[in-house]
Amino acid sequence: MSFFPSPPFSLLFTLLNTAHLCFAKISRYNVFIERKLLSAVYVSLHRLTIAAAFVFSISVYGVSKILTRRKIGAPLVVAAAAASSNRSQGDGNVVLMENKLNVVRENAPAAPSPVTEKDSKSGVEDFYGEDDVSADQNVTPWAVTVASGYPLLRDPRYNKGLSFNEKERDGHFLRGLLPPVVISQDLQVKKMMHSIRQYQVPLQRYMAMMDLQERNERLFYKLLIDNVEELLPVVYTPTVGEACQKYGSIFRQPQGLFISLKEKGRILDVLKNWPEKKIQVIVVTDGERILGLGDLGCQGMGIPVGKLSLYTALGGIHPSECLPVTIDVGTNNEQLLNDEFYIGLRRKRATGQEYAELLHEFMCAVKQIYGEKVIIQFEDFANHNAFDLLAKYGSTHLVFNDDIQGTASVVLAGLMAALKLVGGTLADHSFLFLGAGEAGTGIADLIALQISKQGLIVRSRIDSLQHFKRPWAHEHEPVNNLLDAVKAIKPTVLIGSSGAGRTFTKEVVQAMASYNEKPVILALSNPTSQSECTAEEAYMWSEGRAIFASGSPFAPVEYNDKLYASGQSNNAYIFPGFGLGLLISGAIRVHDDMLLAASEALAAQVSQENLEKGLLYPPFANIRKISAQIAAKVAAKAYELGLATRLPQPQNLVEYAESCMYSPKYHNYR
Repeated sequence: MSFFPSPPFSLLFTLLNTAHLCFAKISRYNVFIERKLLSAVYVSLHRLTIAAAFVFSISVYGVSKILTRRKIGAPLVVAAAAASSNRSQGDGNVVLMENKLNVVRENAPAAPSPVTEKDSKSGVEDFYGEDDVSADQNVTPWAVTVASGYPLLRDPRYNKGLSFNEKERDGHFLRGLLPPVVISQDLQVKKMMHSIRQYQVPLQRYMAMMDLQERNERLFYKLLIDNVEELLPVVYTPTVGEACQKYGSIFRQPQGLFISLKEKGRILDVLKNWPEKKIQVIVVTDGERILGLGDLGCQGMGIPVGKLSLYTALGGIHPSECLPVTIDVGTNNEQLLNDEFYIGLRRKRATGQEYAELLHEFMCAVKQIYGEKVIIQFEDFANHNAFDLLAKYGSTHLVFNDDIQGTASVVLAGLMAALKLVGGTLADHSFLFLGAGEAGTGIADLIALQISKQGLIVRSRIDSLQHFKRPWAHEHEPVNNLLDAVKAIKPTVLIGSSGAGRTFTKEVVQAMASYNEKPVILALSNPTSQSECTAEEAYMWSEGRAIFASGSPFAPVEYNDKLYASGQSNNAYIFPGFGLGLLISGAIRVHDDMLLAASEALAAQVSQENLEKGLLYPPFANIRKISAQIAAKVAAKAYELGLATRLPQPQNLVEYAESCMYSPKYHNYR
């Protein structure tokens, strides 16, 4: 016996389903509603909708048919409640779906629909009508967001691959979708490292890591954290430079938000399209000065993606709270404009008012949606924009420029550590900069907090200098090349940040060694191809006396039976811990004293054993503990300056920082 549809049940189901979907949309766009209230109402509506669907199916098809017919019907247009982000940290269990949905999924019969001649021949019901439409007709992209079965294996946030246990495989419809073996996450890490090491080309390793991030997020971060010294050059410099150059060719699916001139006037709506609503860190670039490679336009997205991977792996910021952004205003790179695989706008770069208006709209929209305490890290902007943006928004937003401030902080930390080898104070030394751009002037700025004046820009050129270079202009006869400058100034520290490779020639290094028993030589330009000199060149040409560090990593060098493990002056030492410190203190602005605090914290982590090996920085293997120390010092300075809003101040900031860090270990699912 069967029943005709009951109007009350039909109406109830329709109303509940409509309310459920509308509320989901409201929760998507109204970020100011209390999250717990949203979650409670959303789950209640979800359960009522499922219940109504079940009752409605009874009213249509009858109880006996429902309980005996086990054909899987058309997908319900409802969303299952995923794991609540408000679950306590100690609870390892995560609810992925509602039990009632299981009943509906297993027992609900297929809804009646017209069967076309094509369907009859194939035996497959065209429920959505997609097989009959012509090329110029539209179809609806149906989807059911239920964290179970095949979709669960395709969700990088929850996928555990072969680590799903027997209970989870039964409870979440995974039987048959996975091989029978169950392995631990540690064994997965071992297997992935074995696989990645088979690739000889760095870009292939990079792509393998990105593929892993897109299918199993926790395994990606577990792998990176456990093997940071080996994989850091893969996911970031130097390999990320090549990845950006070839981004159009290797692009598979978006990992961040692309905002172009096409979205001018609609950036607020574009930001709302991002699926995560609680964002704490944004890394944004316009792609004009990617590392030392120049204008890569929209393909600079690899930089924000890479930086935020390190924010999570090294600083413990939850990946769902990180947002990579590329501002596409065009490119002046003719090679990209003529490349059929280029993914950005095919036009010359916008400048002046057009550029300023787009950036201002973005900054205002970010603050409106995510609040005043979201960190906005400017990355790889050209000099003329980088300093202007930092000056313009430094007093209204929580902004940080890693090329200017991050580089300065990590270099200052290295110089502080070097003093243990060369003696004296910073004021006792003279510094010669090759390159007076973002990095060079940023470093000089930070050094100047402790000494009166350093750096070298000839004052006779002051009228032609950009404004950010003028404070470092000194009275001196103009020099035509670096070697002449070294001979004239006789610096104790040589810092390269010009982006011009192999400019620290043999003559330059030998001149530095002739004036100093232990010359400090920092070749900071990235990637490796743009480094001012290699580690081997620095040690060989100085007869093993140089104190050397570089922006990109170099292999250890053996000279006169001694092994020199050159240090890497990598910004990754600073910005993850610095950002964590801002977050745990609830800081509303960045102050230069915070950068000094970060430098001092990093320098304090360098042991005498590290120095004896030629290292100005501690090993990356301990980077999470280092980041916690930096975060604590930065947070303490924020409280001291009255810029912290998270009150009261935790008694032990180091322990608090460590407790706030994201863990990539798998959860257990109910």
